[in-house]
Amino acid sequence: MVALGLVGLLHVGLGYAFITGLALKAVKAIVQPLETVNVKEEAPPPDEPPPPPPEEIEIPPFVPPPEVSVAQESAPTITVQQQVPQVAPPVFTPPAPPAPPAPVALAAPTPSTPKGRGNSISEDDYPDASRRAEEQGVTRVSYTVTADGRASACRVTATSGSARLDDATCKIIERRFRFNPATREGKPVEETKSQPVRWQLKDAR
Repeated sequence: MVALGLVGLLHVGLGYAFITGLALKAVKAIVQPLETVNVKEEAPPPDEPPPPPPEEIEIPPFVPPPEVSVAQESAPTITVQQQVPQVAPPVFTPPAPPAPPAPVALAAPTPSTPKGRGNSISEDDYPDASRRAEEQGVTRVSYTVTADGRASACRVTATSGSARLDDATCKIIERRFRFNPATREGKPVEETKSQPVRWQLKDAR
């Protein structure tokens, strides 16, 4: 303890002496006269010339790079088709239609017969032009006897060689010929007749 107290007193004495001595030296230094020194100012460096303007560099126009399309190969599609056995549908066969009834054989009709005396052509029926030209010949005709006994639909099947005589033949038959019509099972029916008509002049040379 005593040693510690001595060390503390020693430090205090040294601090006091240090402070008092430094204060005196500072006062003396301030009292001394000040010396002035002329300091030459250095001339400023000359201005540097401005740098030359930058050279104009021609910039080429921008050309975009070509588009390159890369075809991507797609993987092949594999189609697996399963064959399913097809069952044929049942075939329906319709029954055969009944056979048509056998046609009933009709009895042959009873032929027609002339009625009256007008079913003939004589020299008196000669056309005047044919008489003067002395036209003669046989005209064969076919006509229908209707159910009421009249002659109709007359047509020439073989000519006499004279159109006037052929035309007169059909006109007289359709206008003047009358018949008892043909009958079948007691009912009148139509009938087709064929007939030759001879045209001849008695006093012809």
